Amino acid sequence: MTLDPGTLDRLIVIERRAVAQDPDYGTSQGAWETLAEVWAQVRDVLPSRAESLDDNISILRRPARVRMRYRDDLTGDMRVKLNGKTMRIIAGPAELGRREGIELMVEEISTDGEAA
Repeated sequence: MTLDPGTLDRLIVIERRAVAQDPDYGTSQGAWETLAEVWAQVRDVLPSRAESLDDNISILRRPARVRMRYRDDLTGDMRVKLNGKTMRIIAGPAELGRREGIELMVEEISTDGEAA
């Protein structure tokens, strides 16, 4: 499989969780830090959004497939930011070809806070 560089048309931010210690109380604080900004191909998996109910709150899930040049520093506990939207990795990373590319499945989750 060859990854065509011309299809990498979206600039995404890959973030990883960073744990820092609170200087006043000594407790652990979780935050996200930028690992890299890379060009990627992003494709929605379904043409429309899938909607489900969870504890009477409407939850929208929008899965997408992300392909980028090969990296060996990606893990499934990272997240991706695209156009101001935060997307969690739900599958992958999977190697494409012989280290030609990486594929991730990501999903944007947003709650609109309205009771169903």
